[in-house]
Order: sequence, then structure tokens, then C-alpha cells
Amino acid sequence: MSTCIAQEHDQIVLEINAIENSLIKSIQIKGDSIQKFNILERMDFYKVPGVSIAIVENGQLKWAKGYGYANTETGTKVDANTLFQAASISKPLAALAALKLVENGSLELNKDVNHYLKDWQIPQNKFTETEKVTLEKLLTHTAGMTVHGFPGYQQTDEFPEIIDVLNGDGNTGKIVVDTIPGSIWRYAGGGYTVMEKVVEDISGLSFDTYMSKNILLPMGMKNSTFQQPIAKSFQNNISAAFDGNGELIKGLWNNYPEQAAAGLWTTPSDLAKYCMEIVDIIQGKKEGVLTKETVAKMLTKHKNDWGLGPSLQNEKDSLIFGHGGKNAGFTCDMKAFAYQGNAVIVMTNADKGGKLISEIKNAVSNYYNWGISQPKIIEVLKLSDTDLKKFAGAYESKQPKMMNKVILKENQLIITNSPLGALKLVPIETNKFIDKENGIVFKFLVGEKVTGFLVNNSFKMVKVE
Repeated sequence: MSTCIAQEHDQIVLEINAIENSLIKSIQIKGDSIQKFNILERMDFYKVPGVSIAIVENGQLKWAKGYGYANTETGTKVDANTLFQAASISKPLAALAALKLVENGSLELNKDVNHYLKDWQIPQNKFTETEKVTLEKLLTHTAGMTVHGFPGYQQTDEFPEIIDVLNGDGNTGKIVVDTIPGSIWRYAGGGYTVMEKVVEDISGLSFDTYMSKNILLPMGMKNSTFQQPIAKSFQNNISAAFDGNGELIKGLWNNYPEQAAAGLWTTPSDLAKYCMEIVDIIQGKKEGVLTKETVAKMLTKHKNDWGLGPSLQNEKDSLIFGHGGKNAGFTCDMKAFAYQGNAVIVMTNADKGGKLISEIKNAVSNYYNWGISQPKIIEVLKLSDTDLKKFAGAYESKQPKMMNKVILKENQLIITNSPLGALKLVPIETNKFIDKENGIVFKFLVGEKVTGFLVNNSFKMVKVE
């Protein structure tokens, strides 16, 4: 090893070590000193057995590293090549298939997709009379389609075909239009399942075959597959899934016939190749898997700052594209600067990986001075039991169907039965609260009485009388 290469290697080791020991909680109370943590102790705290990280700087993979265990029973450790379920990070990758078919003239972004669907059609109703479901609306979550996400199937479950999923004959409801297409933004894994069917019907290939041949392998993503269930050939270095208590889930992982929405198995290093490919194309460095014109459309904001696949943040030179992901026993996140060439991808094999990911991103952003993630400093408001009591009660949502209970205990509001467990709400305004462990903001809707609350200013829960 030459002196120059050795010095560069030593510098990267120092960088990794600094980041590993600088994890920062995402919510900080104003006036408190900021404490830094080691990654292994935070993995233990959150009951996350395994983590994998990849860092891209100036358009190049800088480093990738695995931590902990892929399988605690066998003692198999995570390394940089261990496959994880990408969950909803599948969506921006899957969107490339549809965009590729638009480029070659097989599809149009703004044509009624029923024109392309062969043995299944989106049911027509009063919502589709004037506005039709298009590819653009499916990719930007504005098609008005139902089914937010998918729970997956255990290894012993009957594995449904895509038409079964579309017809509601799996473990989720029928995928239909229940809002005028284009009228609102609402996240819909169901819409991506319709897109998957369009790709299969037009290409004549299974979705995973089309993705492998036309998208993944051309980008160099050899350690990735949309196969569901995943083939034995990919299982030499694969992570099991773990629940919120760090326990192996039954059958080691769930399977997802909804491949476009949730079915990608991959690594942070392979997702880094996707990020680098998009960066190279948009910066005009090469003709890649798509043209620069198509990628520019992909990175154009629609409702709720969503592109044709990825979510988008910031503007112009500071534009960030990315996506989060949550499957049973897997939690992941990917963020990349389109023009600055920097990216961070973190994949975990546990249900409680989200909090850990935020702390890792804070450390990465702080070290490299990227401004991609930083703690939120909050000032706590003092409210009396009388002030708080009116917020207590049961709250429900219809889509997805969910019930939450808010109780008052020792001068604190607690949501007792959220998917993330008990949430302790800290007041930051008279009717606005934050769960400082998760960073979730709850804004109660108050008129003559409390009628409900908004979660992160979007998802609504209605109070049950």
C-alpha cells in the first residue's frame, strides 16, 4: 500500500470512528447540554441487532460499514454486503422502470393507465368520471388510490399474485380510487402496486426480471433483487428481521408480493450506486439508466414536495432526493444531494431502527457539515392538569384504520397504544405537543371543544365522543 493510499485509509478510519462516537438525539431541550453516544450503545438501547451504513461524498462511495448481527441465533454478523429489505425505498427504484418505459415510447406519463392494463382494470366510479389515474399521479401519490402500505406475509402464508392484492384478496383492502385523482397528496403503496402491474403488462416480463435487466444491473446493483420470495442464490449474506424488542420475527422475515412498493432486497452500497447514478445523470456527466431530461422530471416537485418516485427537499443546488422505508423488522433511510454529490444510506434490521437512524444521520451531517439532519431544539411550555385534561380521550382514523388513546398521567399526556409504543407528549404550544424520542409533532384541533389532532401536520385523527 502506497503512503498516499495508507494516509487516505487512516483518515477514513478516523472519520468513521468520530461518527460512530457522535450520535446525537434528535430532540434536544433548550438549555440542556448536548450528549453524544456510541453507535453500539444506541443499537443496544433501541434493541436494533444490525445496522449498515454507506456514505457518498462528491459523487463517490467514501465508506461503507456493517455493525452488529444479521442473525442473533446463528451469530452471523452484518457486513457492508449484507442484504436488507429496503421496504418503501423500493418505490423510487421501482419508479425508474415506469420512467424507462416512458422514454422508449411504451408509456405516457399523463395517459389513463387503464389503457395499458390488460387483465385487470382500475374500477371506474364517481371519482374517476372527470379525472383519470395516470402514471404521473401514481408515482407522486396523487392518484387518489387506497391502501397506504403492506404488512407482508409470513413464510407459511399463502403467497398471493399481484391481481389478488389489487382485488383485496390478500391481507389488505381492495385497491380503488376513493378521491378525485390529482386533488390531494396521500401516500399510497396501492398506487405503486398498480404501477407494477402496468410495467408487467407492457413489458411482458415479471417485475423483478424487468428491474434486474433494465435498471439494477445497468446501475451496477449486482447485490440487489426485487424477487419475492427472494431466491436462494441471494441468501448467502442476508439479514433476518427483528421486532421492537429485538426478537427474531417468525420465519426470519416477511415476504412482499407488492414488489414495487416494498419488495427490494439490497445493501446501502448498492443504494449508493443508485444515488450516484442519478447525480451523474442530472449533472450531465453521463447518459445512464435514464436521460437527463427524464431525471430532471423525476426531481421536479409535485404536491407535498414529491417527485416521480423520491421525496424532495430544498431547492436548486441544495436539492435533496430520498425515501424512507419500513417493513416488518426492517427500517431504512436514504438521502442524497442531487447536485452536491453527497448521500447517506442507513439500513437496520429492526422495528425500532428509525430513532437510531435519525441519530446516525445527525452524526454524519454534523461531521461533514452537510445540513442534511440536525437535532430540533425545543422550548418546553408549562401547562396545568386543567389545561391538559381536555386533550385526553380516544382518537381514530378511517384510512388507515387506527385507534389511539390519549391519557393524562402525572401532568403529562401519553398516547398509550401507538405503533411505536407509548408516546410521551411534551407541550411546545398550548395545543401543540412533541414526542421528543421520535420527533413526532401532534397538533390538537381545538374549537369549542377538541375535535382531533394532526400528526406531523398531515395525518389526521378524529376524537371519538
